Amino acid sequence: MSAVALPFPNQHRQALLLALGLLLASAALLLLGVSVGSTGFESVRNMLDEAQALQIVREIRLPRTVGAWLAGALLGLAGAVAQGLFRNPLADPYLLGSASGASLGVASAMALFGVSPLAMHWLARIGLTGAAFVGAVLAVLLTLLLAKGVQHTLRLLLAGVIVGVVLGAFTSLILLLTPEIMQAMQSFMLGSTGFVGWTACALMAVVLAVTVLAAWMMSHVLDGLALGESTAQSLGLRLPQMRVALVAVLALATGTAVAQTGLIAFVGLAAPHLVRSVVKTTHGRLIVLASLMGAVLLTAADTLARWLVAPQELPVGVLTAVLGGGYLLWLMHRHTGRGAGL
Repeated sequence: MSAVALPFPNQHRQALLLALGLLLASAALLLLGVSVGSTGFESVRNMLDEAQALQIVREIRLPRTVGAWLAGALLGLAGAVAQGLFRNPLADPYLLGSASGASLGVASAMALFGVSPLAMHWLARIGLTGAAFVGAVLAVLLTLLLAKGVQHTLRLLLAGVIVGVVLGAFTSLILLLTPEIMQAMQSFMLGSTGFVGWTACALMAVVLAVTVLAAWMMSHVLDGLALGESTAQSLGLRLPQMRVALVAVLALATGTAVAQTGLIAFVGLAAPHLVRSVVKTTHGRLIVLASLMGAVLLTAADTLARWLVAPQELPVGVLTAVLGGGYLLWLMHRHTGRGAGL
């Protein structure tokens, strides 16, 4: 089945220009990201002469910046899929309870085994990453079970909200019973790229390639749903099977990003909005552009979080929440003003 053609003039040229601009911004942010840190620009200037400076750039700053780009791309992709699947511009990647499930998984792992996100030992990191991913996936499966499948979008949304609230309550209960892990949980719940290494980058790159390809191949389903469910069915689209596959893509992309960087707000929600504000296009291009936009947003936010109060740093999730929330408030105000005839 070919993609549903939507009559947007010059969409190909506009999408190409936007993609080129986002790629150039990504390259610039990559160079800037490896130059920002507790030692300032000295590590970059001296990395050819000093082994320690080279190690800082190669083993800490570079994988962290690349990891922020990849995690942002995964969240941007998941946001575009969620908004198209639920036909709701306010849908975000955490809508099916994956964020609450990941938080519960990490809190449970720390309470049971005493590991911490601050621990640098690779076994502890893999344990927490696996706990977060498993928690996110199980939360999505629980949502699907409560919703009795993916046939009814509204039921799926309500199930996701319920699962998120209930699992969030269990996480709060664990933190109440084991207060010693509360400080360690903050780095996960506020979002951080400080623990991303080359192994995590490789994993996110593979998942990004798979999910982008899968979502792009099913983009015609999202185009059909944009015209209405009855219209999509009349086009011969196999909606039940395609919905399951799209939910799987959404869960895999979100779970992988959350497992590596913690809970980072608004990137997945804002990235598709920013793309649509620049170019009107079909979901095939939107998925790719939203991935690039999410990558640029999170890389920029991570670099800014490291630079604003250097040598200390802000949690990147707090920064994205403030900037993303401000942008969405401005967007709502603009649309309200237009509706009022202003």
